[in-house]
Amino acid sequence: MPELVFFSGTMDCGKSTLALQIEHNRSARGLTGIIFTRDDRAGEGKLSSRLGLVTDAVEVEDGQDLYAYLVDHLSQGGRADYVIADEAQFLAPEQIDQLARVVDDLDLDVYAFGITTDFRSKLFPGSQRLVELADRVEVLQVEALCWCGARATHNARTVGGEMVVEGAQVVVGDVNQAEDIGYEVLCRRHHRRRMTAGTARAAALSPDVLPVPPAGARF
Repeated sequence: MPELVFFSGTMDCGKSTLALQIEHNRSARGLTGIIFTRDDRAGEGKLSSRLGLVTDAVEVEDGQDLYAYLVDHLSQGGRADYVIADEAQFLAPEQIDQLARVVDDLDLDVYAFGITTDFRSKLFPGSQRLVELADRVEVLQVEALCWCGARATHNARTVGGEMVVEGAQVVVGDVNQAEDIGYEVLCRRHHRRRMTAGTARAAALSPDVLPVPPAGARF
């Protein structure tokens, strides 16, 4: 039976790489898929991984009906044996409903890939709807690591190197970038403490402050 499968994880855990691998495996067997994406790091209409792999995709727009897109594609003689939706956390809940309808009414497998929570540790609406509707939720086994070496479970946004917990939910950026807005994966402990790799290095390099003896102290 066709399924709606949600592959989830933190940033930098290989979601897009797996999406590209699924596309490669199926296309090598003569199957044809439709790839949806939204706000990929490589630009509009692209599905890319940090390993440097990239392929063309359909850029999803606000309010676009993904079910209607597939029906129109098939009715015009196009072929679709499966659907891949990368950056699915950026999709609207109603678009997730449309992907579920693609599975149920068009008998196509849909593989959705996305981050579960944002930089504030709050669920993305698209990811929440996927958790509610998916036939399976697969947490990726390639574990991203916090700067301390612990398993990374949280996504952090940095502005000018400092971690922030307020702002718009969606601001496109990338990990380890030199621009003002960046992203980093952290363990829960360091996310709670707002301690990124940069702030940890700064703290380690700071000179120790000598204690000031009380007035009248003798040595």
